[in-house]
Amino acid sequence: MQPKKSNLVVCLSEEIIIFVGMKAKNKYGQYFTEAPVAEFMVSLITHGTDCRVLEPSCGKGIFLEKLSEHGFRNVSAYEIDEALDCGFDYVKYESFVTSPLSEKFDVIIGNPPYIRWKNLESELKEELQDSPLWQQYFNSLCDYLFIFILKSIEQLREGGELIFVCSDYWMNTTHSQTLRNYMCTHGYFERIYHFQEAPLFENVNASFVIFRYIKTSRSPRPNIRLYTYIKKGKPDSNELHDGSCFNFLEIPRFEQNRRWLLADEQMQQELAAFEGACARSEDLFNVELNRLGDVCDIGNGMVSGLDAAFKIALGEESTLNEAERGCLINVLKAKNLLPFVYDSTERYIYMPTGIGEDVFEEGYPHFATHFKEYREKLYKRYSYGRELPYWEFAFSRNRKLFEKNCPKIFIPCKERISHKCYFRFCYSPEGFYPLQDVTGIVRKETCRESTEYILAYLNNYRVFDWLRYNGIVKGQIVEFSEAPIASIPYLTIDWKNPVEVELHEGITTEPRLFLSDRDENHKSKINELFNRLFHEKSRF
Repeated sequence: MQPKKSNLVVCLSEEIIIFVGMKAKNKYGQYFTEAPVAEFMVSLITHGTDCRVLEPSCGKGIFLEKLSEHGFRNVSAYEIDEALDCGFDYVKYESFVTSPLSEKFDVIIGNPPYIRWKNLESELKEELQDSPLWQQYFNSLCDYLFIFILKSIEQLREGGELIFVCSDYWMNTTHSQTLRNYMCTHGYFERIYHFQEAPLFENVNASFVIFRYIKTSRSPRPNIRLYTYIKKGKPDSNELHDGSCFNFLEIPRFEQNRRWLLADEQMQQELAAFEGACARSEDLFNVELNRLGDVCDIGNGMVSGLDAAFKIALGEESTLNEAERGCLINVLKAKNLLPFVYDSTERYIYMPTGIGEDVFEEGYPHFATHFKEYREKLYKRYSYGRELPYWEFAFSRNRKLFEKNCPKIFIPCKERISHKCYFRFCYSPEGFYPLQDVTGIVRKETCRESTEYILAYLNNYRVFDWLRYNGIVKGQIVEFSEAPIASIPYLTIDWKNPVEVELHEGITTEPRLFLSDRDENHKSKINELFNRLFHEKSRF
């Protein structure tokens, strides 16, 4: 069986990372492990060269070459794609998923395939549905990668080692919890190399890890040796082997039913204390947190479909008639946002719906002239399933939420944190609209804490740290769509506690002063007040 010739689902070999929606490198969309990475991974093997080694999906055989160079001779391999002849006669061109569980190995090494369930070939779905392991541990919300990791561990002997390179997304997703719990009970991670956004694979943007996992029934289990890649660009062989491209950190071992945090013990304790202050339940076995979604409505910004066409240039507004000036709105894009404040704003055309073309061109002549050069591109916009006049926004998403007569908080939908330790939660007065690269946060009427308090809270370093380890993070990019923002733990005020009420008033006042005079000392005072508030919470 060969993989479908598509740019959506790509090849299933060990050396290939499967990505959805990417432009294919070739007709099979194959992405191969490079030799320095394979060489480095083989060097991590601690068993002797006489041990039994498995490569579960060997592709063109780069791992097999490196194993041979290092003197490993007792090697087995599987590859589902017969078109990838790797030149080793012991390779079985069969599916690893259906291979006998009775086969046991000392080392399993490689790069397992990644395909989301919805993009699997029908034959592979049927194969998984017939797999007892898949039926026992997984479902159709899980990914093809999961069965390769779990089945590999099943086929390791006691003390055997699993060395894989793969995307790190599964280490914290909800649907992989069964796999993570299985790994906690059947062994431990001896080391993890976290490459974040380093381009280990050509034309692939993702965050990768190489891990060495030991299968054992013994306890206690040691802490994890974490190596974080600190360079830009691809690592070379010498840097990988001498460790000069990594920062080293020892982190607590992973536990069942808990998030896997790539953080040291002190940071994990600080995060636990932060969540404890935000807990609404004192039941240690079922901790419930107050969340931002409890007190705020959250929505992604409106979509013009072609921002350049709707933006009014400086000086152009003075030429408009009264009806046209009534159709201008203030907008904020991600580039305008700073912590607490915005540095600039823009004016956009926003036309009401239901106006015919004759009425538009007669009543809004300057707009008609303005749109003329963009008309062809506007007609090619994604129309969200409706007939879309060229002068209208493509999708007025969450418009009613943003039209509420109250201040709001805006945050870029995606934020890179490579070289900074803050996010840009920005105060927005009434009458401003976020565009598609911004998410808006609106305080609910039932919330007693002020918008300024919420603004200061979201810009606090504790929230930054929590999101860095618990948010939706891809490489060095943190995503701020509705769900991850709503999940942020929220520190409520005990309105019966006069100390907390007074602190709330102080925290509310300082952002107002900063918005007025931009004096950075107000930020220091906000942090001092939050330190006192968290201390007050910890007393009970």
